[in-house]
Amino acid sequence: MTDNRLLRLTETIRSRRGADPETSYVARLFHMGRERIAQKLGEEAVEAVIAAATGNAEALKGEAADLVFHLAVLLESMGLSFEDVLTELERREGVSGLAEKAARSGVAAPDKGD
Repeated sequence: MTDNRLLRLTETIRSRRGADPETSYVARLFHMGRERIAQKLGEEAVEAVIAAATGNAEALKGEAADLVFHLAVLLESMGLSFEDVLTELERREGVSGLAEKAARSGVAAPDKGD
């Protein structure tokens, strides 16, 4: 189910995880720890939001790529994969976003009339 490009990205990240942090950005991220990986993901998300808010499609494309990359690193650090994420999205398919969010938070979804 996972796109081959995402599989290749995951394999590359996995293969570089134990490399020398002086020569591999992926290894450096893992060496710095999950907290730093998560922080980096957040930074990339903010940069993507700024690019979108300013209407800069070219910048958004680059920031989105950075975001996906850092998400892949974070997933790998947690023993997860894009396949796991896609399986979760598939599980949610056909469920109202409001109902799904309410089920996670314990808050009732609004009625259709609201």
